Amino acid sequence: MQILMLLLFIALPVLLSWPLGSFMTAVMNPSLNSSDGSLAILLRKTGGSILQREQDWKGYLISMLFFNAIMFGAVILMLALQQMLPLNPDGKGPLEASLIFNTAASFVTNTNLQHYAGEVSMSYFSQLFALTWLQFVSAATGISCFTALARSLAGSTLVGNFYRDLLRSTLFILLPLSIVVALLLVAGGVPMTFEGAAAAKTLEGAIQTIARGPVAAMVAIKQLGTNGGGFFGPNSTHPCENPSFLTNYIECISIPLIAMATVWMFGRITGRMRHAAVIFSVMLLLLILKSGIALNLESAPAMAFKGLPIESVSNLEGKELRFGPSGTAAMWAAVTTATSNGSVNCMHDSLNPLTGLVPLAGMWLNVIFGGVGVGFINMFIFIIVGVFICGMMVGRTPEYCARKVETHEMKLALLALLVHPLLILVGTALFASTSWGAGTVLNKGAHGFSEILYEFSSAAANNGSGFEGLGDGTVPWNVATGLVMLLGRFIPIILPLAIAGSMAAKKPVPETTGTLRIDTPLFAVVILGSVLLIGALLFMPVAVLGPVADYLSTSLQ
Repeated sequence: MQILMLLLFIALPVLLSWPLGSFMTAVMNPSLNSSDGSLAILLRKTGGSILQREQDWKGYLISMLFFNAIMFGAVILMLALQQMLPLNPDGKGPLEASLIFNTAASFVTNTNLQHYAGEVSMSYFSQLFALTWLQFVSAATGISCFTALARSLAGSTLVGNFYRDLLRSTLFILLPLSIVVALLLVAGGVPMTFEGAAAAKTLEGAIQTIARGPVAAMVAIKQLGTNGGGFFGPNSTHPCENPSFLTNYIECISIPLIAMATVWMFGRITGRMRHAAVIFSVMLLLLILKSGIALNLESAPAMAFKGLPIESVSNLEGKELRFGPSGTAAMWAAVTTATSNGSVNCMHDSLNPLTGLVPLAGMWLNVIFGGVGVGFINMFIFIIVGVFICGMMVGRTPEYCARKVETHEMKLALLALLVHPLLILVGTALFASTSWGAGTVLNKGAHGFSEILYEFSSAAANNGSGFEGLGDGTVPWNVATGLVMLLGRFIPIILPLAIAGSMAAKKPVPETTGTLRIDTPLFAVVILGSVLLIGALLFMPVAVLGPVADYLSTSLQ
């Protein structure tokens, strides 16, 4: 059954990623494809002459940061004034200031961590023109920066034009795919309306208010753009976001689709398809292992020592019972945290203790396909570190993509590598030792520590899922996670692009018999070892303090 579940939810996006990667290359780099024809002409004319100016990596990053700053400010204004704006049939009022900051930071950074319930707090205008819009352009930002990285590693010092790449990825990749998925979701029963909440009379004669709205449009891009921001507070556990097994399947396979396709896009841009296949294989292996472990752990009884059956109450609480607790819940949890999606169809706080370690590990590594484009950028850091270690072991200057990896690149790589755990561990330590965090957890002890650890892991990895059981709607939580999301988004983009830009400026070196081949199974082992060993060294202590201690304390009761 577990093997069938893996095949059902992983095989289709893997198969679709190949043609999608080819199409994405044609969109983002039409000059590389002589057969593009009218598509290439359309793309070159889109946006006018202002988008034709080529930029180096520094100019590209400045444009990206400027655009994101404008987005951040615009969304703060929209959320602050939502009570005065149109499309507010249910009369939603103003939001608290720290929540506005947190929400704007969350959606600008493609994190979509939600310290609010959308159906309670947000007007339709805010949901569509602030949050859904950001789910498009934040995902497009990731694709654009990844494309610039690939061009640099192909040897170009001019990496394109950020605004042109943003326009292409939004209009020709994300929007068409989202329309297709939204139509499928509407056909599956997901609401798409501008009418206000519906009033229904129950069998007891009471009046029940049922929130609804333009849900399908938001759900489609939340999945495809590895965003995760739901229209409703319960996210995809809500029957209006995810009414059936069919919609559950469509939403789940949409999560890794574009992230998988970016790997093949990298191979085509750089002309190194075998190297791309090696990277894809490592990412896929990690995803399969992560999903298989989650399925196996969640299928085991949570209280086996008491003789409770698998489908006991202890293993059902917090799970979406329409789809089964040990199947799609564990599978979704694994996929949503292998990418930086963050949508949920069960409460991760309700997973068995060791199952809860699986989504945490995915966010700690943050390279298993990851967010659209950004997952590969994170993997690039591990590749550089692995190449450098191998080069030092044989006494040879490390090389990657025919460029030398020297001291300057390694300093930037190590800084990029340390930023992620620094944001997670410092934030966790501060909130676990003060009333800011300790006073907001539902559970004390190891499980409460895991709730705090998960929140900062999700924020730093730009994932957005929550362990729940945490009263995170406070000013300290809003401000702290908002800052972590901003730093966790932009520093890991800036530093890798700086590394790639530095390498592109160097003269290519000829390949010799002593060159480390990057298109062999041996290099796959190098990448895998770098990811697992470095990840284990950085996060093993907190894993023991949190989920492992939680499991042991539960078993010994």
